Order: sequence, then C-alpha cells, then structure tokens
Amino acid sequence: MYESRGEELISRKQFALRMLLHLLLALIFVLVSLVGGILGYLSIESDAHWHDVTLNMTMIASGIGPIMLPETVQGKIFLAIYGAYISVVFVAVLGVVLAPILHRVLHVFHLDEDEAA
Repeated sequence: MYESRGEELISRKQFALRMLLHLLLALIFVLVSLVGGILGYLSIESDAHWHDVTLNMTMIASGIGPIMLPETVQGKIFLAIYGAYISVVFVAVLGVVLAPILHRVLHVFHLDEDEAA
C-alpha cells in the first residue's frame, strides 16, 4: 500500500487521497463502535431512550464519561467493557490516521539520506 524506500515520493494529490481513505476507514471504525455500543446498551437497559443512550455512548467515546449511569448490573458491566474497548479503538484510530503522515515524513528523511550519499 505504501511506497518502499527505493521508490519516489508520491504526489500531494495521491497523498491527499491516501489521507482521505485513512480518515474514512477511521470514521467507519468509530461509527461501527458507536452503533455497537448503542445497540448493546439499548438491549441491556430496556427503559433507556435511544437519544439518551447515543449521548451516553458518545460521551464515553470522547473520554468525558457517562452522563447517565445504568440501573442494572449487566449495564454496569457493559459500560465497563465498552469503556475499555473504546480506549483501544481510540489508539487504533489514532494509528490509522497518523500512519500515512508518519510514513511520508520518514520517507522524505530516507530520500534525503539517499541523495546525500
């Protein structure tokens, strides 16, 4: 997917397209995680409204924490597991978004080394 050390640097247009692809992949990953959390919470806490659950899951995903606490033990366990899961999602999404940028920077450094030698 990425160019190797011996290849030329891709154009800015190709890089922008690569970044767009990575951002879309990250967005899909976040949306799937949020929808999974919303559906899971709604199935456990039957008396909760979808808009409250959506707010709750997005606040957990943003790192602020839950707005409303669950009433059942299963809901509390679900939120604990979801909180741990969403932390891993954050790190994974950060890696997906930063990977093309870091690769381009390192590739430029390697091209500079090759030209100096």
